Amino acid sequence: MVMIPYGRQSISEDDVEAVAATLRSDWLTQGPAIDRFEKKVAEYCGARFGVAVSNGTAALHVACRAAGLGPGDLCWTTPNSFVASANAALYCGAAVDFVDIDPHTYNIDPVSLEAKLLSAHKLGRLPKVVIPVHFSGQSCRMDAIATLAIRFGFTIIEDACHAIGGSFQGARIGSGVTAAMTVFSFHPVKIVTTGEGGMVMTNDPALRRRLLRLRSHGITREPDELEHNGDEPWYYEQQELGWNYRITDLQAALGISQMSRIDAFVARRAELAGLYDNLLKAVPVTLPHRDRDLASAHHLYVIQLDPQRGAVRSRREVFKGMRARGIGVNVHYIPIPAQPYYRRLGFHPEAYPKASAYYRNAITLPLYPDMTSSDVQRVVDALTAELAG
Repeated sequence: MVMIPYGRQSISEDDVEAVAATLRSDWLTQGPAIDRFEKKVAEYCGARFGVAVSNGTAALHVACRAAGLGPGDLCWTTPNSFVASANAALYCGAAVDFVDIDPHTYNIDPVSLEAKLLSAHKLGRLPKVVIPVHFSGQSCRMDAIATLAIRFGFTIIEDACHAIGGSFQGARIGSGVTAAMTVFSFHPVKIVTTGEGGMVMTNDPALRRRLLRLRSHGITREPDELEHNGDEPWYYEQQELGWNYRITDLQAALGISQMSRIDAFVARRAELAGLYDNLLKAVPVTLPHRDRDLASAHHLYVIQLDPQRGAVRSRREVFKGMRARGIGVNVHYIPIPAQPYYRRLGFHPEAYPKASAYYRNAITLPLYPDMTSSDVQRVVDALTAELAG
């Protein structure tokens, strides 16, 4: 029995050749492919700049630091995300807090965000940074969040690790219309892959310069950035504490090749999601919500078991049964405040009831471009059988 994974990369012969050509070139890292990759992603998104780094977590980290987040500051994000969304703030020495989700979209809830901001304003403890996470590839309500950013003075860093190729109100995610920075991931299960890799998008030249320094030990060689006379041709300066978060030319070459198929990837994901929607209409599950003014990148296809419509088996039973049938279901995500590390910081998942309620019944079904229609039917048949007991 062949396992259908919840996600996987799609690698073509052109991708292989692009990497092989780079292996035969003079540059394996810190070479011209990285600049080409950054420009290609920026052009696609409609942003001025992209800064490529070693992974999505590194992208979140340098974005938070470039925004000036540090000790004494506060960052808010969503409990329904991978832990990296919150960890990045802690890496900077800042404190973190969470805003509950919209029970329909599973994204951060702008109404809850506004209420929390009003309370924080009275206490004089507003966040410096808010990180909305575009869960499963569907944009948060960035219009509402951007309005709150102006009103309360925080910086928006979009965690769009699920969402390259998606759009909101006609603007591609990553364009920077509503955010100072947007972060992408190029992990193998994401929309496009570089193996491991990430990128920060911005329209601000000053932020770009700082991101470039932070990904390479805080070092610059740019003459107009040097603090002292740098007449010597080898001269460079470490101006702050940065990290070795550089991506390689091999990864960038793969990313360039993958970007030539991004529209096909996103279209195929949308087609498969639509097929799931149709086949699951009579099954006692809650289907993903769709907002009319956005286009999801469909990174994940997440359902919830619906006891009110006749789902009587537990999520655990269904999960184990699906895995036994060769269907690689997953769960996204255990709420961050439920993790032992965050519990030790004083967080409790019960404080975020909508995220906790979502988590209790959520299951991620397989979705990736190389899936066939028969694969989707097999997933639906297995799910139907498991729900029937």
